[in-house]
Amino acid sequence: MKILLISPNTLTVPYPVYPIGLDYVAGCVAAEHQVRIADLNVLSLAALAELLRDFSPEIIGLSCRNIDNTEAGEPLFFISAYGELVAWLRERSQAVLVCGGSGFTIMAERVFAALGVDYGIIGEGERFGLLVEALHRGLDPTRIPGVISPGSSPATPEPWPGQQVRAFRPQASHVEFYLKKGGMLNLQTKRGCSFNCIYCPYPHLEGKKHRLAPPAEVARTALDLQEAGARYLFLTDSAFNSDVAHSLAVAKAFKDAGVSIPWGGFFAPLRLPTDYFTRMAEAGCNHVEFGTESLSTAMLAAYRKPFGVDEVFAAHQQALEAGLHVAHYFLLGGPGESPATVAESLDRIEQLNKTVLFFFIGIRIYPHTALYDLALAEGKIRPETNLLQPLFYQAEAIDRDTIAAQVTARAGKRGNWLIGSGGARSAAMVKKMYDRGHTGPLWEFLAG
Repeated sequence: MKILLISPNTLTVPYPVYPIGLDYVAGCVAAEHQVRIADLNVLSLAALAELLRDFSPEIIGLSCRNIDNTEAGEPLFFISAYGELVAWLRERSQAVLVCGGSGFTIMAERVFAALGVDYGIIGEGERFGLLVEALHRGLDPTRIPGVISPGSSPATPEPWPGQQVRAFRPQASHVEFYLKKGGMLNLQTKRGCSFNCIYCPYPHLEGKKHRLAPPAEVARTALDLQEAGARYLFLTDSAFNSDVAHSLAVAKAFKDAGVSIPWGGFFAPLRLPTDYFTRMAEAGCNHVEFGTESLSTAMLAAYRKPFGVDEVFAAHQQALEAGLHVAHYFLLGGPGESPATVAESLDRIEQLNKTVLFFFIGIRIYPHTALYDLALAEGKIRPETNLLQPLFYQAEAIDRDTIAAQVTARAGKRGNWLIGSGGARSAAMVKKMYDRGHTGPLWEFLAG
């Protein structure tokens, strides 16, 4: 069968993100089928129409990576545009339309209804290979756990039990786009999240137990990306060091394999071995992005973070001493937030040196999270509330505008304090630097 996989994500703030998920989806399809990837960062609709005519796909897979940008200050909603794309495809192709991805899985029933596709895949994309085989043999795909169609009842299946195969194709047309726009390609070292943060859908998406990729295999993929021209690798794990031993083994594998390009990712500021970040740096790590969220003791507890204030400062200092660029992400406005807890966080944030600080004000409410259950119990939402449109938790003691005013007043004119991802101004700066040949996430140039 002829299969076309489409990445409709054209969000480039703060930088374009390589569609790694479609590599794994392509990797689960049997070799007898033909698979092509169309990235709308590269292809215009006119070029996509030409591809549809020339290739004549029988199945089109549509990746729904994000429902929105999760920023309360500058909200962007993507499902309407995805729906328009589905209608556009219907006019030009008789292919079976299938949607999946993390955004789809979070609210499968509502996204499915909004898009009007033929099938949806809840959970990890490897089930797409099973769906292809079912259609190829004339069988009912909805017998596959996680596959839904109009009228079927959505249910999240167990995490994918089989092999995870990434079909990275260096010559694919979309790869060159990311190599020119910062040289960043993505790499995954494990799936699943063992943390219990109240707002995060990752455990629902990937499961609560880690499924670790063999470090040597991760390093081989890193070398493949490097040889394809990548000049930077971003590790897409929810937190690279949520399994400390595995992260150290991956770093060692990078070093042993001769991975020579820099890399970075999200880290949790856990209690770590004293030489942890030194070993990361020796393996090529360049950027550490801490998902710190708050420096109020009460708010860290409310968020159910697996660390405290002391661990944050210790991890921060260890990363700096290892010569790494450091950023912290803060998520303000959760349950129990007040002017006092915001001030407590800001007082401590002032003590973080040589870093970039990203403040996200307002927490998006997603189903299948403890925050959803809490908002329901507090009467902030009802079971029938449509969460497809972005809805953010509202703390009782302080509103988002007041939090933003506190942060803005404290930030003053310091360029390393950013509310949100930086918006259009940040995107323009990143584009200009990429055009000049810079690579990586680039936020280190804002560090104070």
